Parts: sequence; C-alpha cells; structure tokens
Amino acid sequence: MEIKEFIEKFEDVFVDTDMSTLEPNTLFRELDEWTSMTALATMAMVSDEYDVELTADEMRHANTFQDLFDTVKSHL
Repeated sequence: MEIKEFIEKFEDVFVDTDMSTLEPNTLFRELDEWTSMTALATMAMVSDEYDVELTADEMRHANTFQDLFDTVKSHL
C-alpha cells in the first residue's frame, strides 16, 4: 500500500475537492468539506477498501492523510 494510492481512495469522500491538491501532510480537517459525515464516510471507505475498522479515537488523533495512512497500515 502506497500513500498516493491511499489518498486517491478519498475521491468519493471529498467530491468537491481538487484531488491533485491533496498531499500526505494535508490537514484534512481544515478542508471545507470536512464534517462529521465526512468522518463517517472516511471510516466506511477504510473499512470497505482495507477491511480495517477505525475507532473514533483513532479518527480524533489523525490530522493528516499521513496520520490516517499510518494508522490503517498499523492494522494490516
């Protein structure tokens, strides 16, 4: 699993965001689209794509795509 491919999976989560602007160090919580529903969509995407169930605590502690990537990778 590579970080670039991981970020590309967010295309269905951040539908109004230019995906080419997203980087590993992007603070996803600062994106205009970020809401509690986006958080749930992120958790669902991770579950579907990687068979990893992120906890609410793990979501709260992740601030960048790199943080999320590292958390998901730690479960694989």
